[in-house]
Amino acid sequence: MARALIGAQVYLDGIGGRIVETEAYDREDPASHSYSGPTERNGVMFGPPGRVYVYRSYGLHWCLNFVCREVGHGAAVLIRAIEPLQGLDKMRERRGLGDERLLCAGPGRLAQAMGITRDFNGLRLDRAPFELLPREKPVSVLAGPRIGISKAVDLPWRFGLAGSRFLSKPFR
Repeated sequence: MARALIGAQVYLDGIGGRIVETEAYDREDPASHSYSGPTERNGVMFGPPGRVYVYRSYGLHWCLNFVCREVGHGAAVLIRAIEPLQGLDKMRERRGLGDERLLCAGPGRLAQAMGITRDFNGLRLDRAPFELLPREKPVSVLAGPRIGISKAVDLPWRFGLAGSRFLSKPFR
């Protein structure tokens, strides 16, 4: 699912854009929040697919994830970066900067620009305030190791839109 989401579009109250970078996390993966089983924090990951899982990273930044496996499995896709397409003025206001390349390049930046908070945890992606649109055409997708983890670091579960200038970091 992480690869399939590259090129799709996500919006929150009309603010968002094209997904250009994702990372996969699965219950069998020691880097995943679901690895040790369900908790109050990660419970949404074990619920139905098509829900939003929001958590705070390092106590600083909210992160947006999409639950993507059957009930009880515990898997999600971290949305690492989007190409901003709608609501850029609001994103700039929330982020306090003008460089559109940096508005949503990284999961914390993306969440801040889109207005993601814990209040969205568990909401459905197919209902307001979210809108998820499929990609309009085939895209070339890069794969490589995930960023900022200390376990299962070699798994090629980070995906990005080839040629995008909106990635959080270049692929090696």
